[in-house]
Amino acid sequence: MRATVFKPLGAALLALLLVWAAAHSRPWHALEFRSFDLWTTLAAPGRSSVPVAILAIDEPSFQQLGQGWPFPRSLHARLIDRLREDGARAIGFDVVFADPAADPAQDAALAQAVGRAVAAGIPVVLASSREKVDSASATLWTEVLPLQTLRDAGAQHGDAGVEPDDDFVVRRMPPSAGRFAATLAQHLGVRPAPAPSADADRLVAYRGPRGSFDTRSYYQALEPGLLPAGYFRGKVVLVGRSALTASELQHSQADLFNAPFAALGGERLFPGVELQATLLDNHVTGAALRPVPEGWSLALVLLALAVLVPASVRWHPGTVAGLAAGLSGAVLLLSWWLFAQARLWLPPLLPLAAVVAIYGATALVAYATARRHARQVRAMFAQYVPPEVVQRLIAQPELLRLGGETREVTLLFTDLANFTTLSEQLSAEQTVEVLTGYFNAMTPLIHATGGTVDKFIGDAVMAFWGAPLPDAQHAEHAVRAAIAMQQAMVPLVAALRSRGLPSIHMRIGLHTGRVVVGNVGSEQRFSYTAIGDAVNLAARLEGANKAFGTGILVSGATAAQLPDDIALRPLDDVIVKGKSEPVRVFTPCDDAQVCQLSHAALQAFHARAWDEASTHLHALLQRLPGDTTAQRLLERLQAARTLPPGAAWSPAVALDKL
Repeated sequence: MRATVFKPLGAALLALLLVWAAAHSRPWHALEFRSFDLWTTLAAPGRSSVPVAILAIDEPSFQQLGQGWPFPRSLHARLIDRLREDGARAIGFDVVFADPAADPAQDAALAQAVGRAVAAGIPVVLASSREKVDSASATLWTEVLPLQTLRDAGAQHGDAGVEPDDDFVVRRMPPSAGRFAATLAQHLGVRPAPAPSADADRLVAYRGPRGSFDTRSYYQALEPGLLPAGYFRGKVVLVGRSALTASELQHSQADLFNAPFAALGGERLFPGVELQATLLDNHVTGAALRPVPEGWSLALVLLALAVLVPASVRWHPGTVAGLAAGLSGAVLLLSWWLFAQARLWLPPLLPLAAVVAIYGATALVAYATARRHARQVRAMFAQYVPPEVVQRLIAQPELLRLGGETREVTLLFTDLANFTTLSEQLSAEQTVEVLTGYFNAMTPLIHATGGTVDKFIGDAVMAFWGAPLPDAQHAEHAVRAAIAMQQAMVPLVAALRSRGLPSIHMRIGLHTGRVVVGNVGSEQRFSYTAIGDAVNLAARLEGANKAFGTGILVSGATAAQLPDDIALRPLDDVIVKGKSEPVRVFTPCDDAQVCQLSHAALQAFHARAWDEASTHLHALLQRLPGDTTAQRLLERLQAARTLPPGAAWSPAVALDKL
């Protein structure tokens, strides 16, 4: 067992090393981001339970108020007064009032409104920001605060900045200390974090795409009657820009961020004020996610290693593949459950990649081992059955059982005419020698065209095309093999004649039909063969060559599937015993005129155009003196002429009477 496990274990460890190296690349991190986005999109509850209302500075507000951006600060003062009168719990402006207004009265009006709200017990929190200042020696960050007059009036402030990831999507919670959303959360009973480490590495738990919070247009809060009285009572009201249209973007210089909801084709852009509402929700509810310790992923990797490596040695490859798929599914379910229920973030990419890598490495080792064994089996087994069968049995060992499948195939039967006379003049050893030479000449021609040699029956050969491997051109391949086999008989017959032995010739019957192909026999001994009516018809066509004086007889079913470059001569219509429908038989023929005359003669014969048929048949006999087929059909024509008018007549002849 140890020696057996060594190779797949080594291959798995090498694969894991490659995974570890890939895990430090930018594309890897991008994929991890996408998995987080997907879980976020699927797990978002849709609405927040925190009493938050957003007043969006949006296109309707620009139109109704007739104002461009920035709004007059006296307008903001009116809004604060209205919210104070309506009983708002806290007011947050996601707007940085850092620069004095052109009219000092505007700043004074806003400061007075802030003072009235604070005096009424309604805190007002204004956004601050940071600006990067590059110098020759270093890069510095400068805090941009609201106007001192506003702070003196009692306004609090907090940094509204966020830190997007490399793909510019906001996924990480900013530290609580001094932040806009965290400051507002304190007015809902949330205590500030005791230390920066307490909220480090947290991830944003989005409530949903834009519109997941109670949102109204800015102007609606200014005009009495547009919203019910007390609408904002007990709520934290966030005021900020929310761009939706191109004109609005132009008006507001919109405050937009990238959110994770593009993972399933959703909208990517997210208003800054809704982002602040999301952060506020996370502070209040504690919904922010925390990454799991890195050891968790390592444990899952080791578990996959411990399970898949022994399984690859002991179990069937299909079972191992199912096990790998099950482990992958379990990793995804675990990551999802932790995300949705425990608010923990377990990136599934590393354990998934580990499962795939371990399975792939062990599968390659198993494949290499199987190929080595297959070569050994093939070398031994191919001495007894066709190579195609060997290949399929190696690929699908489960086929080594009794049973079969229905297939359309083209069947071939051969027989050696005059072989009995020949064998009487030979010893048993010489007979075997002749047969061996014959089979050695025929078998490669069958295999070369994709055929399967079913069996040797005395001096006869049974073969078929279209099984065990599918072959859309099985009829063509069978006929071409038959023609090649007849050509291969020429040197064999010449060799017999040179020894003073009687000559022989081969008869071939070909038919296409549906049969059952598979392993037939007993549990102790079985063979790969074909069974069905089509087999019987092909065998009968082989014997019918004697009546037609031909070497190859092809059924109409086979002829219908042949390309135009294989010229066939129609011979007659025959009825197989037990069947009512006649079967037209053909033989390969390179003489175009003979083919045309034969077709015309048969057509006239079926139409009872006796004179026309007779003319064509005599023309055939002039071109092929002594042609057996033409003579037999001419005899049947003469017999048909003597029938009394209205007598029953069939143009077909019973096959068993030939």
